[in-house]
Amino acid sequence: MIVHHLASENSVLHKFIAEIRDTTIQKDTMRFRRNIERIGEVLSYELSKTLRFKDTEVVTPLGVKKTAKLVNDIVLCSIMRAGLPLHQGILNYFDGAENAFISAYRHHPDGQDNFDVIVKYLAAPSIEKKTLILADPMLATGKTLENVLKALESHGVPEQIHIVAVIGSIEGVKYIENIFPENTHLWIADIDKKLNSKGYIIPGLGDSGDLSYGVKL
Repeated sequence: MIVHHLASENSVLHKFIAEIRDTTIQKDTMRFRRNIERIGEVLSYELSKTLRFKDTEVVTPLGVKKTAKLVNDIVLCSIMRAGLPLHQGILNYFDGAENAFISAYRHHPDGQDNFDVIVKYLAAPSIEKKTLILADPMLATGKTLENVLKALESHGVPEQIHIVAVIGSIEGVKYIENIFPENTHLWIADIDKKLNSKGYIIPGLGDSGDLSYGVKL
């Protein structure tokens, strides 16, 4: 797997990351969603540099200009509900992409820290020989992405996979490196050092879905 850790270099991205982590700013849910969206836009711009383009021409009011056109067939798949603001940020840049949505949640069968990831809903087009972008804001253990990949197997084999995440753990990154094909790209804003006993990223930012849309039962 090819890991692109964008926070390893200074850019305006650090402002957005700092704000989604800040417990005071997090209280503004609209701002939290917009910052996740903006991070998705930054990651999408960097991702776009690795895609295929072809020469084309556009007619302006005063002449003809040679330019480049994206040729990848993209399917953007987001994990609900936390992935929705990130999905929108990516879609702002890849507005011609097909869209897929999948639900995945942690199930604690014995009420303890151990959990399984349950996938219950999937709506997706064919991904056969297409460029698949998987959007999940929090890459904690990596088990969610593993189960999503398995769920998509019946929809074809993509030409290439790009994972877009906001915050991840070193453990989660290492885990999916053994799950996904070697030519998979991970585009991630920042990576934290550890997980707690419940599998949450430390220091992380909390529950991205709750911060975006309110606390669930």
